[in-house]
Amino acid sequence: MLQEATQAPTVEPSTSAILGEFVDGIVVAVPRLLSGLLFLVLAYLTIKLVLAVVRSVVDRLYRDEEQLIVDLVVTVVGIFLWFGATLGLLKVVGLGEVAASLGTASGFIGLGVAFALKEMIADTVAGVYLLQDEDFSEGDRVETASVTGRLVSIDLRKTRIETDEGNLVVVANRDVEKRWTRHARADQDLDAGR
Repeated sequence: MLQEATQAPTVEPSTSAILGEFVDGIVVAVPRLLSGLLFLVLAYLTIKLVLAVVRSVVDRLYRDEEQLIVDLVVTVVGIFLWFGATLGLLKVVGLGEVAASLGTASGFIGLGVAFALKEMIADTVAGVYLLQDEDFSEGDRVETASVTGRLVSIDLRKTRIETDEGNLVVVANRDVEKRWTRHARADQDLDAGR
């Protein structure tokens, strides 16, 4: 009985106190949400403008048949811009700690993904160089990676070569970029034989 007397009576929160807390929370949250919405609209417009400028600049650097490179560059820039806008939005709405944690975690994830995809990244970088190289064009007769034949196509990750026996061999661009030899073009061989 003595214990019952020393315990403080529990006070149930009244409905008006709960409602008052809820209203106070809304009053604090509404300006942040409106700021976040305004930030999101401005970020959307800015990102669309930046991507249009990037596309027009990169379009001038690459020929029409290299549209794949243009799309890759615009996509990568867009991913970085949207990620930055997302972190900025979290900061604006008052979740700066979450934004910092998300930025750090994504850095580690990006490092892991880059390590896992290092060969694909190497193929893509080599593909960009091969597509830019004027001495390495479709129709050329080349020798590379123990394959000799006519160059059929060059993509961002793979090069296709038709051997003298008529077989189509697909070689990773990183292997082609390391060492290749260009022989006379097939149409030049025909001209020389006349």
